[in-house]
Amino acid sequence: MTWPITVVGTGTGAPVPEDVLAGAALVVGGRRHLDAVRLPEAAERIVLGPLAPALEAVERYLDKGARVVVLASGDPGFFGIVRALAERFGAGRLDVRPGVSSVATAFARLGLPWDDAVVVSAHGRDLRTAVNACRAHPKVAVLTGPGAGPAELGAAVSGDRVLVVAGALGDPRRERVERVTPAEAAARDWGTAVSVVLCLDESRALGAVRTVAGGLDGPAGWALDEAEFAHRDSMITKFEVRALALARLGPRLGDLVWDVGAGSGSVAVECARLGAAAVAVEKTVDGAGRIRANAAAHGVDVRVVHGEAPAALSGLDDPDAVFIGGGGRELPAIVTACARRARRTVVIAMAALDRVPAAREALTGAGFSCDGVLLQSSRLAPLPGDVTRLAATNPVFLLWGVRLPAPIEGVAR
Repeated sequence: MTWPITVVGTGTGAPVPEDVLAGAALVVGGRRHLDAVRLPEAAERIVLGPLAPALEAVERYLDKGARVVVLASGDPGFFGIVRALAERFGAGRLDVRPGVSSVATAFARLGLPWDDAVVVSAHGRDLRTAVNACRAHPKVAVLTGPGAGPAELGAAVSGDRVLVVAGALGDPRRERVERVTPAEAAARDWGTAVSVVLCLDESRALGAVRTVAGGLDGPAGWALDEAEFAHRDSMITKFEVRALALARLGPRLGDLVWDVGAGSGSVAVECARLGAAAVAVEKTVDGAGRIRANAAAHGVDVRVVHGEAPAALSGLDDPDAVFIGGGGRELPAIVTACARRARRTVVIAMAALDRVPAAREALTGAGFSCDGVLLQSSRLAPLPGDVTRLAATNPVFLLWGVRLPAPIEGVAR
């Protein structure tokens, strides 16, 4: 008989049914899970540490036709061991008994719904993805890991958020759920018992929340009409230009995007609607106010930096992508400053063609490939007599650079 691998999610304190363990030749799990159950006398016990040795042991027992049980925290299919087991042995070999995840339990402790929450894992992953999700969304659950816990999150997110730190969920003696400010979280040593941190904008935690693009509440479209934004004297990136700029920027959950010379902030707002954390840099006071109003009107978070680039960029975290919509004579210096720090791409919109060569040189000099296009469009416009004409918009040159991979020593590119 070919036995499946029985994967049991212990939930947050739920007992493991005795019949699940009966006849098991190998039981794999965390130390606390193994210590909490009575194993069959003949069963081998493997404490989960590095995953590879455990998977190899599972394979040996399966080859012998023996029964294997894996004990896991919470719901093992939710950022858990089911993925690794399915990739190694095939989903058809798994008998998964899910438990209640730590995320579901943490939100339940607060009495909050979480169908509109963004959930990210920082366990063994780059913390910046979780940080940018917390900056961009009002309700985020972060699964923590070494070096990626409440202190690190608290040091990175702004003071308008509240962190709910949940540890040892389901353990009546050790469980703790604490509500702290980011500064309080950053100042404490939390140990290793924390399993999930909720990052909340409490002013919107119970409201109608827009989640990432593609979700049930994601944006219905992008490259919105200019009338969707407050702007001054048509000083706004036109929707045709914005459509291509967004395509080249590629904003997504976990990204950080700068909108430099933001004007109305239309690009920053659209990036935020698509799930990214967005920073809008604008030198005028009235422009900064318009950006805040536009972000509020579209229900997204955009950090507004009132200052003039490139000096205003110095205190910001490095972005994944940058859109530059202004700059004048300072444009080459702004492009150079942005290109030095952008991880993926820089997109520049220019009305003056004579600024293109210097911008292109700044991109290529910073190690970017470079391409561009002159965008000229004509929109339908009504005429008397129920007829239509074509009304030309001002041409705009869009230039974009993509960071080239770092050369490998001894390998020609």
